[in-house]
Amino acid sequence: MRLPVVALVGRPNVGKSTLFNRLVGGRQAVVDRAPGVTRDRNASLGDWCGRSYYLVDTGGWYPGATGGMEARIGEQVAQALQECDLVLFLADAREGLQALDEEISQALHRLSPRPPVLLVVNKVDGEHWEAHAHEFRGLGWEGLLPISAMEGRGIGELLDALVAALPAGGSREERDAGIRIAVLGRPNVGKSSVTNRIVGAPRVIVDPQPGTTRDAIDTPLRWHGRTLWVVDTAGIRHHWDRLPAFEFYASLRSVRALERSQIALLVLDGTEPVTRQDQRIASVIEESGRAVLILVNKWDLVVKETQTALEREREIREDLPNLSYAPVLFVSALTGQRVSRIPAQAVALYEESRRKVGTAEINKALERAVEQTPPRGVRGRRRPRILYATQVRIGPPTFALFVRHAQSIAPEYLRYLARRFREAFGFSGSPIVFRVREATGRTAKRGGKRR
Repeated sequence: MRLPVVALVGRPNVGKSTLFNRLVGGRQAVVDRAPGVTRDRNASLGDWCGRSYYLVDTGGWYPGATGGMEARIGEQVAQALQECDLVLFLADAREGLQALDEEISQALHRLSPRPPVLLVVNKVDGEHWEAHAHEFRGLGWEGLLPISAMEGRGIGELLDALVAALPAGGSREERDAGIRIAVLGRPNVGKSSVTNRIVGAPRVIVDPQPGTTRDAIDTPLRWHGRTLWVVDTAGIRHHWDRLPAFEFYASLRSVRALERSQIALLVLDGTEPVTRQDQRIASVIEESGRAVLILVNKWDLVVKETQTALEREREIREDLPNLSYAPVLFVSALTGQRVSRIPAQAVALYEESRRKVGTAEINKALERAVEQTPPRGVRGRRRPRILYATQVRIGPPTFALFVRHAQSIAPEYLRYLARRFREAFGFSGSPIVFRVREATGRTAKRGGKRR
């Protein structure tokens, strides 16, 4: 059953993102005192008293805007209102009733069909401010919910009213956490365009100016019966210490979006060589342990010859050696070239990263690898002897490697074993992690018997 959708709307800087974070129980949306930080729709799962729903944060709304970023944000708000089952109309008690609040209220009254609307007055941090909240009753909405999103005041009452106004359905059991796919890259490589192509709708704002995306924007997608969350992120900047506060936290939010995802899409600009910033982002992805697919975007702009793609892939492998295990896909978000392959490849990478291999199979592959190339160890130390291995976790596939004289085993040899394990078991797109443990006492005897 489809989960209901709740849209959070209001003029700039009334606290929509603060309330969004409060209701979903995290710091998913960027919050800054400067108005206009939120520009795209940002969705997350919420629940209260066993009822589940999608909560959608939106940018500051100017209903009469006809051009520029304000008009484009307005288009995003309009789409959110078309898709939602309930509207939370947020106002600011401290600033009082503004002309823009009245414009938004009139625009909501004109919606046809009109979803239920809850008028929520924020920044009511004490009884003194409750009197200020009542002036908003003149907007013509039944009921009024005074809250403080920052302090949590009135949030329980708001959630009670929210779930009471939701349509039937959406129990906690119906939630599908799905597969989270983080779209990462430096600014202006086309991450938002790729996201829009994947989900098949203009869910995030695209603009030639770098830095348009400032949040990590989660968009749900149903693909062959599975839920995928495509997470568009802000471009990760090279020098974080020189950024304005909201851009610093936007970059940090991008890294955190990767941490809560299972798959990373590293977007490169096909018209430019790999940069130091691309390499830095690749290192962040490698350290996260997430499965990764490299997307070479803007491929429609590249003049091609017979071996162009092969040559470019070879260059990428040389420039990003730490992601040598990642598949490469040449795409164009503008024309849609090969973008339809991305969900299937992402799901395949997810399955590969969660493959569980039996201990007997692991040790057969290990024995073949050691016989072909025995470990030499670190100079000046005793030669290590690998006894046996077992898989200890998935996502990424991680193996405990029991070794006598474990401190002597060289990192180069572990990379060799990873290549051999990949040949034997797949794990396409995923890093392979070894936890080297000293084989002593009972462990060493167990290993000896296995050998």
